[in-house]
Amino acid sequence: MQIIPSDNVRKYRKDDLRLFLSACREAAIEKEHFQLASISMEVDFIEPLAVLDSISEAGEQHFYVERPSKAQALAGAEALAEGHFSGAERFQALKDFAEDILKNTIAVGDLSAPFAGPHFFTAFTFESTVSGEAAFPAASVFVPRWQVSRMGNRYGAVANVRIEADGDLDSVVDRVWTAYEKFTVFNYEANPQRDPPAATEIKVVKDTELGERPFAELVEAALADIGNGSYDKIVLSRVRELVAASDWQPLEVLNRLRGRFNDCYTFSFGNGKGSSFIGASPERLLKIREGRLRTEAIAGSAPRGATAADDARLARALLNSKKDLWEHACVRDSIIRRLFVRGISGRSRSGPNLLPLANVQHLRTPIEAEVKRGVPLLDIAEELHPTPAVGGTPREAALDALPKLESSQRGLYAGALGWFNHLNEGELIVGIRSALIQGKTVQLYAGAGVVDGSTPQGEISETDMKLRALYEALVPEG
Repeated sequence: MQIIPSDNVRKYRKDDLRLFLSACREAAIEKEHFQLASISMEVDFIEPLAVLDSISEAGEQHFYVERPSKAQALAGAEALAEGHFSGAERFQALKDFAEDILKNTIAVGDLSAPFAGPHFFTAFTFESTVSGEAAFPAASVFVPRWQVSRMGNRYGAVANVRIEADGDLDSVVDRVWTAYEKFTVFNYEANPQRDPPAATEIKVVKDTELGERPFAELVEAALADIGNGSYDKIVLSRVRELVAASDWQPLEVLNRLRGRFNDCYTFSFGNGKGSSFIGASPERLLKIREGRLRTEAIAGSAPRGATAADDARLARALLNSKKDLWEHACVRDSIIRRLFVRGISGRSRSGPNLLPLANVQHLRTPIEAEVKRGVPLLDIAEELHPTPAVGGTPREAALDALPKLESSQRGLYAGALGWFNHLNEGELIVGIRSALIQGKTVQLYAGAGVVDGSTPQGEISETDMKLRALYEALVPEG
């Protein structure tokens, strides 16, 4: 990627923009390949979700992720370039796609600023292949036409433009300049958000649990397999389908989720064809920043208590639970082993701490490592996905057993989604505590790990708790 430094990123002039884009067109002519012109700027206060809700179109792809407790948010929409891949080589194919784009990218602005430069928004389903009717392909990626972000008290905007050798430069300059003026001081009054519907407007007309067999029966079958030595742990999922009298509004549901789950990753991925995958996930697959990798093992769950004393009792029981501690150790040790396969030495503390969320508390062990130059983020992601926290252990045995137990593909549930950039930096999260919204229909997903010592009723209670949190965000009380 070619980078053109700019010290005065808040005061572009239209003539400067024309010169930059003209140079990009000359490069397109010389290389006989379109050029991606990427323009980054710092702006005054901007709210990424409000911007996304205000100007995104239903027929365009979008991506959004936020961690409210860290004051971090990133949104992008309208695919400038996109790719879809499937099969065992999907991570490699997506990586090749990104490398080709970056070879033909010219960027201007302060690229040391948070979330500056072109970003790739991506999602990988749980399975390496999916059916033709699936809402999302096995692997998808796009570079957005526009992107806005927040990192603490710093706010940024990125405009990406496709410059063709024979393109109309005047129209491109006018379009980019209009976008620049809009994002420099975004006018929320001129682009009002939709008012959230009242609770009485959300009428659920059908509520069904999907699956050919009752969940308790699946747990019993998995326990029998564990007893026979087929695998040590397997994560089973439940799917609850709601049908409403009118269309759901995904970004309104997302806004409620981010208010309820401040410490989670609130996310939305829209395919531009009427489907949005949203959720509030507590789990990060990996993050790379300045050569340091961060990931985590999250496994072992307990409800929150109604009082402080009750909450503490449940927390202590979780910390002392042999079943949950063993399940957690399986996940932690597997992650460290798989990092080692890529030449990465992961470090963690000996025992887990508590991760308390609004409706549930988990065992959590942070894992950190140094990543050598030349080890691609997507190679590490391929090695880690799916972790035993959403699949099982041994991984191959558990993944082979899942289609025999679950009657349908998971799609993006328990998949990996997030972003990466030209610096081999990025963050991918695990798509749990999630829902697929398609018009009047929404499918809610939740899972639970089954190990020796699990009981059908215990796993039902755990998944009930997780599904209830999603339901309450979809159907708020009046």
